[in-house]
Amino acid sequence: MVLRTETDHGTGVALVTLDRPEKLNAIDLATADELSALWRAFRYDEGVRAVVLTGAGGRAFCTGIDRGAEVSQPPSPYAIDDPLIAIGPKVNDLWKPVIVAVEGMACGGAFYLLGEADFVIASEEATFFDPHTTYGMVSAYEAISMAQRMPFGEVARMSLMGTAERVTARRAYETGLVSEVTPAGGAVDAALRAAAVIASYPTAAVQGTVRAVWSAREAARTQALAHAPHLIALGNLAPERQTELFEKRGGGGPGGGTYRLR
Repeated sequence: MVLRTETDHGTGVALVTLDRPEKLNAIDLATADELSALWRAFRYDEGVRAVVLTGAGGRAFCTGIDRGAEVSQPPSPYAIDDPLIAIGPKVNDLWKPVIVAVEGMACGGAFYLLGEADFVIASEEATFFDPHTTYGMVSAYEAISMAQRMPFGEVARMSLMGTAERVTARRAYETGLVSEVTPAGGAVDAALRAAAVIASYPTAAVQGTVRAVWSAREAARTQALAHAPHLIALGNLAPERQTELFEKRGGGGPGGGTYRLR
């Protein structure tokens, strides 16, 4: 198990931690399955009325898919198997509020989780970026998720600039991705405090409100996501070429190379 779950039965808040700090909390296939199963289990757990999701180690919340994961693909330009497509709470029919607490990096596939959070709290040392284009990959699911939370130009810039630029927590707050910025190390505590307040309210009303807010953007998001598999199939470089680019840029971490903060 690479998810650590602690439930405070007094407040009704569950703290879920991605616990692969040595991999910067990258998601392998086992972790993806665990996340999906956990969200579905929370639907039946009356002792959990709100959830905080974070990453262990402080260096990263999550850096997306583990590059060591082997994902076979169907031999068709019209279909793609994405192991991260079902890692979020909403796609697993969980309508209890989920708050994400970000310390360190959040990049690439982490946006699947940020995109299905009800709101995001980040420490002042957090950074956000999307490395896909740098390595010859289409940012489709990630960009679409962020387009529901940030202005068009901000999403386009982050998605297109790749590893050359990282969005600071302050800039993420200014553009609406983040709802609160805390001192370093304070994101989880702030998220737990907010979750405890929400969990103290009647849960049916809270879940109905989560569903209502989500429905306001669900139709546009669903239509956009329908195009994602085809865009990825057409635009991605071959895996071996992606690997060459990753290694050329010093792929010891999720970014590699130099970058500019904004």
